[in-house]
Amino acid sequence: MNGYNNMVIIKTVYQFTTPLHELSVWLTPSNFSHVLSHDCHSSTKGDVIAIDGKTVRGSYDKNKKRGAIHMVSAFCAANDVVIGQVKTAEKSNEITAIPELLKLLDISGCLVRIDAMGCQKKIAQEILNGNGDYLLAVKGNQKRLEQAFDDIFDLGDLQSENTYGTQEQSHGRLETRLHKVSHDIDALGDIALEWPGITTLGYVVSFRKEGDKPSTQPSVRYYISSAKLSAEELAHAAREHWSIEVKLHWKLDVALREDACRIRRGDAAENFSKIRHIALNLLNSDKSFKAGIKRKQKRAGRSESYLAQVLTGQDVS
Repeated sequence: MNGYNNMVIIKTVYQFTTPLHELSVWLTPSNFSHVLSHDCHSSTKGDVIAIDGKTVRGSYDKNKKRGAIHMVSAFCAANDVVIGQVKTAEKSNEITAIPELLKLLDISGCLVRIDAMGCQKKIAQEILNGNGDYLLAVKGNQKRLEQAFDDIFDLGDLQSENTYGTQEQSHGRLETRLHKVSHDIDALGDIALEWPGITTLGYVVSFRKEGDKPSTQPSVRYYISSAKLSAEELAHAAREHWSIEVKLHWKLDVALREDACRIRRGDAAENFSKIRHIALNLLNSDKSFKAGIKRKQKRAGRSESYLAQVLTGQDVS
C-alpha cells in the first residue's frame, strides 16, 4: 500500500469486497495520514488553521486494559476541511503530538491557532520553521507568562483605539466580546525573549447576558502571536478556532456517530477515525446537494452516481 498516491486508497477501499472494518485492521495509519494531509485538501495562504484534539470514546478496550485513543486534527476553517491528523502516543498528550502533525502540513503563510495546551516554546518555533505564524492561548500552564499578562492588563485599556467589539446572540444569550491588541512586547519584560518571533499581545474580554438577567462577570483570555495582528484580525482568528468544535467534532459525533463506534482491534480505531475525516471532507466539499451530512450519506448509499461524484469531487448536472 505504501506506493499508493492521491485518492487511490479511498477508491480501492470503495471497490474492496472485504468489509471495511476488516480492511482497516491491516492498513497502516501512515497510509491514511498521507492521503489526508497531501492528497485530499490543503490550506491557502492567509488561512487560519485550528489545531485541537478529540478522544474517540468508543475505542477503549477493557479486556486489554487499553484506553480510548486521542486524535489531534488540523482544521482549515475557511474551507471546512481537515488537512491533517495524528494520534497521541500512549501515556502522552497533545504537546508531543502537535509537532508531529505540523511536520505533515504545509502551513506557509497561514496562522496556526492552538489552545492553551499547545502554548509551548518548541511548538511556536516549529510553526515558524514552517513559515507560518502562531496564535496561542495563554493560561495557567504558562504561569509566568500568564502572570505577566495579569500585571499589565487593565480593563480601562479597552477604551483605546486598538479595540474591536463583536456581539453574538444565540439560545437566549447575548455575548459581547471586546478585543484589544498591543505590539509593545517589552511590557512582558524578559519573558518576551523566551518566545520566538512574538509580535502581538492579545486580550479578549467577554460579557454574557442571559434573558433579563444582568451581565455576568467578564471573562478575560490572553493570546500571543508571531503575526502583527489588528484587534479585528485577532477577533476573527480567535473565533475561527471554535469552528473545529462546531464544524468538525460535533459533526463527527452527531452525523458520523464516532463515539458510538466500538471498532478497536489493532490500528482499526485510528484508521477509521481518519476514514471519517476523509469522508467528512468529501461530503462537505460537495455543493451540488444542499443538505446536511446525514442526508448526503443516505443519498451516497442509494445512488452510485452521486457516490462517484462525491469521491471524485466533481459535480454532476
